[in-house]
Amino acid sequence: MLRCPDPSCGAAIGQDMINLLASDEDREKYSRYFIRSYVEDNRKDFGLLCDLPHFSISNLFWNWLFLQTKWCPAPGCDFAVDFVVGSGNYDVTCRCSYSFCWNCTEEAHRPVDCGTVAKWVLKNSAESENMNWILANSKPCPRCKRPIEKNQGCMHMTCTPPCKFEFCWLCLGAWSDHGERTGGFYACNRYETAKQEGVYDESEKRREMAKNSLERYTHYYERWATNQSSRQKALADLQQMQTVCLEKLSDVQCQPESQLKFITEAWLQIVECRRVLKWTYAYGYYLPEHEQAKRQFFEYLQGEAESGLERLHQCAEKELQVYLNAEGPSKDFNEFRTKLAGLTSVTRNYFENLVRALENGLSDVDTHAACSRQGSSKSLGGSNKGRSGKSKGSTSKSSGSNKTIDDSGHWSCDHCTYANAYSATVCAMCQHHR
Repeated sequence: MLRCPDPSCGAAIGQDMINLLASDEDREKYSRYFIRSYVEDNRKDFGLLCDLPHFSISNLFWNWLFLQTKWCPAPGCDFAVDFVVGSGNYDVTCRCSYSFCWNCTEEAHRPVDCGTVAKWVLKNSAESENMNWILANSKPCPRCKRPIEKNQGCMHMTCTPPCKFEFCWLCLGAWSDHGERTGGFYACNRYETAKQEGVYDESEKRREMAKNSLERYTHYYERWATNQSSRQKALADLQQMQTVCLEKLSDVQCQPESQLKFITEAWLQIVECRRVLKWTYAYGYYLPEHEQAKRQFFEYLQGEAESGLERLHQCAEKELQVYLNAEGPSKDFNEFRTKLAGLTSVTRNYFENLVRALENGLSDVDTHAACSRQGSSKSLGGSNKGRSGKSKGSTSKSSGSNKTIDDSGHWSCDHCTYANAYSATVCAMCQHHR
């Protein structure tokens, strides 16, 4: 709050005086700086407030006033965002449509925790992977020690000027000592002999480890970046759909735009799923290699979710074009509506299961393992009773079909949960057999 400029006066200048005396431009400027000061100083003021003798953190007004406001980190955005404590989810969305994590202010990354995101972002920007690439794909010149890459051709290498040293790529010896007697241009007997004697074991092992590490990182990074690009394209397609295509589709198919919300919902689901799928690759990179059961379960959930997303994206992007480019109303447009809405629902279920599993640390794997061990123990005990002759005779009852049939005469697909007509033998959504 402003104070009177006279040093001997301690009067504060309130908003009513600003509105009375200031010009429109100055009032707008004052409001802008007042809000900025409030947002940026709230944590500092909260620390001072905590020192007061009668302050309590349970005071909800001060808790909201001093803890719950941050600037949106999106470039060029001037909005501040309030956060509701206890929501259980740190992902928030600004009025500018940018979603970010309230805790670390990185882009929204649920279900991956902030620590994993920080490590992943640092790794993507660090020089360590450049060094790994150099170590895995180059060798130092024996004379000047500059790294040299060999991408084709024979083993005869020549260093760049001013060094110009000629050497063998395999054994790094001077090329003047090589010729037909050492294996020619495409082999090196000296290298093979030294390798058998263990001369190159340590360096080759180091290069192989660097190469494997680089290939593993590249595998996850390329898929992370691909889903990021796909999400950006989906956002652009969503914008195009909302501003142009829905109106055109409404005219062509003689449907009010209010009846075409299922298309917007499908594209919003695609955008969200691309974001989640992107961060699952960062999760997978840091998942310990020795936890094979968790890794297999993770890859299964990720694969199912990704397959569902690809089917949804294909339907919303390719199949919709048929109805956009039609010359008049299509008879099977309602079937397309049902299919796209069904795919949206199925894909949402896949990703909800994936997010829930990752947020729980894939704990279902441990639970299933415990149940399996318990079941094995019971089976073993039963067989012991059988050998002792004390067990009673038992009968088994067939449970019949494992498909759930509801009251309306539909069966639910075990693979994608889509409700199919009772007479169908193949799921209309995922083509999985009944």
